[in-house]
Amino acid sequence: MAKKVVEVKTLKVGKYVILDGEASKIVNIQTSSPGKHGAAKARVDAIGIFDNQKRGIVKPVDSKIDVPIIDKRTAQVLSLMGSDVQLMDLETYETFEVPIPEELRNDLIEGAEVSYIIALGNKKLMTIK
Repeated sequence: MAKKVVEVKTLKVGKYVILDGEASKIVNIQTSSPGKHGAAKARVDAIGIFDNQKRGIVKPVDSKIDVPIIDKRTAQVLSLMGSDVQLMDLETYETFEVPIPEELRNDLIEGAEVSYIIALGNKKLMTIK
């Protein structure tokens, strides 16, 4: 489980964060100004990369939060199997199966090069090259 710890105030929209044990992409960040006796707080809204669930947290801006290390790789399509696709990594020659995202279902062909990501042990097909 590759992750690092950063402060909440360093997060930006479009980056990734771990919420409820899932790697999520940040879609909105709101910060409140500090009060008379309290610290400034940040509300982070994110959508899960692998399950598309919306998640949110509220934390002080100086507290720590986990950020996943996203590994972007290239693979070749070996075969299409219904709603899944079999890929071979072009660096390690490892073969594995991942579900086909709805937006790529019609454009995917055997032999094509695709990019995919690995985060927290999960793999997801991202784009066709």
